[in-house]
Amino acid sequence: MMKKYTIKDIAELAGVSKGTIDRVIHNRGNVAKDVEDKVKQLLSDIDYQPNLIARNLKNNRIYQIGALLPDPKKDAYWEVCSDGIQQALSEFSAFDIRMNTFLFDPTDTKSFVAQHKKLLDSAPDIILMVPLFYKEAKTVLEQYKSLNIEVCTFNNQIDASSASFIGQDLYQSGRVAAKLMHSIIDNGDMAIIHIDEKYKNAVHMQEKEKGFKSYFEDLNGFKDAILKCKIRYTETEDKLRDFLKDHPNLTGIFVTNSKAFHVARLLESENKNHIKLVGYDLLAENVNYLKDGVIDFLIHQNPRQQAYLGLKFLIEHLVFEKEIPGKHLLPIDIINSENVKPFLRA
Repeated sequence: MMKKYTIKDIAELAGVSKGTIDRVIHNRGNVAKDVEDKVKQLLSDIDYQPNLIARNLKNNRIYQIGALLPDPKKDAYWEVCSDGIQQALSEFSAFDIRMNTFLFDPTDTKSFVAQHKKLLDSAPDIILMVPLFYKEAKTVLEQYKSLNIEVCTFNNQIDASSASFIGQDLYQSGRVAAKLMHSIIDNGDMAIIHIDEKYKNAVHMQEKEKGFKSYFEDLNGFKDAILKCKIRYTETEDKLRDFLKDHPNLTGIFVTNSKAFHVARLLESENKNHIKLVGYDLLAENVNYLKDGVIDFLIHQNPRQQAYLGLKFLIEHLVFEKEIPGKHLLPIDIINSENVKPFLRA
């Protein structure tokens, strides 16, 4: 087992005072260059690791973290994020961390911008954020960068941003969905369905679509059609019904977000259970249709873990000066009716 050296031990080895060792370790200056070099070499030789927790507890510093997140009352997908955030806060409860959370309507860009302004007014040291709307998110990330505020994003990645990202490879996720679809249908037309108010601004959906299409483009001899349907939340059922009526040869549907249950409900009511369905996320409605066999596969994006890791990385950066990972990709979990139970307990 590696020996733990105290300040006194190091001072005796170096032949200097404890105060000199303390000044070198904490970069406080007032140490002769030759002595500083000698102490630093000794610290390197013994692989000295300072007690960062004790150091930070003595600082009595208050850390202000701002979070800009979708309102779970507007979209149930985001409900579990609060569990991940509470887990991270609990693990670092020894530190005085103040969490200010600002919730925006995930269907409204104006709400996103308004909550962003409130977040800035709270003077955060660091920010956790879901950049749901590409155009607006890019603008606010540039503003945070100009203010030298570190940001960790999760779920959606904004290209060319300096912010850290926690989540899945969305393009690869689309390819996984295509592979699953290919394994359960022989032939026939397929549809990619986006259920969202702001598809043009929803890069995460577009990346999944690109991945899905690329899989079939790589297949030799693939000739079936891949259709696309964009649906607003407010018109979901009527537009879906019309889409199914207009495309009677559909054999498979890929829903690019957590709203697969809307499609499953209609397939069941219209007795179209021969159409295979692949979607995302373990919302209660999705899980019920998965167990009933209406949804064939769900891809689990694990928003709880995304939120937990994002906040954990930010706190470790603040209190331990650890570097925030530029990108941390989570596994692409494939869920069916047989393996769903343990994921529900996680």
